[in-house]
Amino acid sequence: MAKSAAIAALIVGCAGTVLNEDELRFLAERNPWGLILFRRNCETPDQVRALNTRFREAVGRRNAPIFIDQEGGRVQRLGPPSNSWRQYPPARRYGELMDREPIAGLRVARRVGRLMAQDLLDLGITVDCLPVLDVPQSGSHDIIGDRAYGTTPERVIALARAHMAGLLEGGVLPVIKHIPGHGRARADSHLSLPIVDATRQDLEAIDFAPFAALADAPMAMTAHVVYAAIDKRSPATLSRTVISRVIRKEIGFDGLLISDDLSMKALAGSLGERGRAARRAGCDMLLHCNGNLDEMREVADAAGRLIGKAARRARAALRLARRPQPFDKKAALKDLDTLVSA
Repeated sequence: MAKSAAIAALIVGCAGTVLNEDELRFLAERNPWGLILFRRNCETPDQVRALNTRFREAVGRRNAPIFIDQEGGRVQRLGPPSNSWRQYPPARRYGELMDREPIAGLRVARRVGRLMAQDLLDLGITVDCLPVLDVPQSGSHDIIGDRAYGTTPERVIALARAHMAGLLEGGVLPVIKHIPGHGRARADSHLSLPIVDATRQDLEAIDFAPFAALADAPMAMTAHVVYAAIDKRSPATLSRTVISRVIRKEIGFDGLLISDDLSMKALAGSLGERGRAARRAGCDMLLHCNGNLDEMREVADAAGRLIGKAARRARAALRLARRPQPFDKKAALKDLDTLVSA
């Protein structure tokens, strides 16, 4: 059980398929708000359930949120080499189906989202870092690519809303990403810092629009991207200007704002410096993913306690979780087959 009642404004990863003694000690002492899982953590359903239970025990037996990036396509943490989980196609497939059959595209996105939620909730995973609201543009890096539902805001808005509704109906909370838009980036922010030179007018019309349309989402993840028309020096994650003026005011997002992974190479400085800058800029929650315990300690020092507006937003997000709604699983599986074979 956690030694301190104070919850840290922090979501962390872990190194393997079980929590070792050092990790358990860290969790009990620092009490991070949540855990995020990656493929290295997921071997079998029973093992994932046990890992999630042990994490929640370590942080005081509270119903701590457990996150995963289960988008489909090349970004799904529950997947090979294990054969234990269903495989899902990338978001682009929904858009391709919608091109042929608009109503079917929306129906399938919602039903498959509901099916994905069942897969996750069965393992004790309560948050999916989905949907991707980025709108790829000509010349952009393929890091988004087929993870996007389409290349227009209208297509992304419609399908992301349907997919998000399916997750919520299944009792799993969505995270919209990467706010306020990664679609124009010409570099992979895992490896370097993208700088977007688009005009403010173009950003508002295309990149920001999906986030404004889904601003009622409970959580959002920031983009490690510089928008030169708004802040020439700092990426969104570290920019008070982008967060306060664009994300909070113009887009109107008042949910829980989570940094993208602070260990990504787009960001400069030590992990502690990155974390403190993100919190000063207005991120409610820091995310650290790679499971390196020394780095986790440094980020935890920067995160501080979950208090004030950040705590209010965290509580509000969790209150949106509801009991899974009944659904026609057979029809959902048929829709998934249709999507895969399309």
